[in-house]
Amino acid sequence: MKTVQKGFTLIELMIVVAIIGIIAMLAMPAYQTYLIRAQIAEGLNIVGPVKQAVVEFHKDSGVYPANNAEAALQTPTNYAGSYVTSISVNGPNIPIMYGNKANAEISGWTVSVIAQDNAGSTSWVCESGGTIPNKYLPSACR
Repeated sequence: MKTVQKGFTLIELMIVVAIIGIIAMLAMPAYQTYLIRAQIAEGLNIVGPVKQAVVEFHKDSGVYPANNAEAALQTPTNYAGSYVTSISVNGPNIPIMYGNKANAEISGWTVSVIAQDNAGSTSWVCESGGTIPNKYLPSACR
């Protein structure tokens, strides 16, 4: 009687593992970029109430507030998240400082949201001051 072998050979299994390893190696940098971009987006979400306070102060007084206290906001470190250490007000400029659990690539870096007056309405421009590569910035900041 002849028995028929069923299953995969060791070589076939090794080839599959090698292919999976190559695919994972190629996907990892893209995933890291995605994670850093999501961390930066957290700051852009947290800054919402700060932007609102700056707009209200500007509409009431005609000038932008010099700091958080003048805009009737809490201290900059009170506006923090998992990846954001502080959000401060400096006139029309609102710098968002990254740290805490942020990726080492962006820890200590700042993204600024800048108010622009457009004949009674306010629009916002996002910029990194050239410190953060464009691949890490969300599409609204590129």
